[in-house]
Amino acid sequence: MVQKRILLIEDEKDIAELIRHHLAREGYAVSRAATGEEGLRLARADPPSLILLDLMLPGVDGLEVCRALKRQRGTDAIPIIMLTAKSEESDIVAGLELGADDYITKPFSPPVLVARLRAVLRRRSRPAPTETEPIEFRGLSIHPGRHEVRVKDKPVELTATEFRLLRLLAGRPGWVFTRSQIVNAVRGEDYPVTERSVDVHIVGLRKKLGAFGKSLETVRGIGYRLKD
Repeated sequence: MVQKRILLIEDEKDIAELIRHHLAREGYAVSRAATGEEGLRLARADPPSLILLDLMLPGVDGLEVCRALKRQRGTDAIPIIMLTAKSEESDIVAGLELGADDYITKPFSPPVLVARLRAVLRRRSRPAPTETEPIEFRGLSIHPGRHEVRVKDKPVELTATEFRLLRLLAGRPGWVFTRSQIVNAVRGEDYPVTERSVDVHIVGLRKKLGAFGKSLETVRGIGYRLKD
């Protein structure tokens, strides 16, 4: 098996050593950059399997690093997990909308960090379904061509907006989608979806999906995801 390489962009030495220790113990090769500028240089010179990116960096901050990586061919596909001690949800939302895959707030549990890292790598290894490709996930079946949803083989009647919303979440189980990302993805000519109405549609979906509806997880202050 090819060893996964992780680029850790973190200016706090103690935290960096803790992360490096736990990742190395799990078989990952870890390189570290202490500044955003150094992180960009290393990522561009030899793109890693994944980047752990602290948002609070000296000089070029984490959001600027994320923006620069996602704008450049060759680094735009590298999965990014944000590390942040900030309590402001706006920073997390901004990072996700720039293209980051997940986030972990400090202080964190090293085993949880490793699990989240594995989950992101696993999700990235699965190709996203096409617009017409059926989706099967834990008893949920979505058939775009027939505009049909079934839970444990029982049909579920959804509106066009509910269908698009569910298909978006089910296409990337575990991914956190911000409300604005959901709006941009599911907005239809027949219904002007707003960030506030997303919450209403989620409530409706949960009711219609029955027990499976509990899998639609609210990420407080951020958005929603389908539990992986």
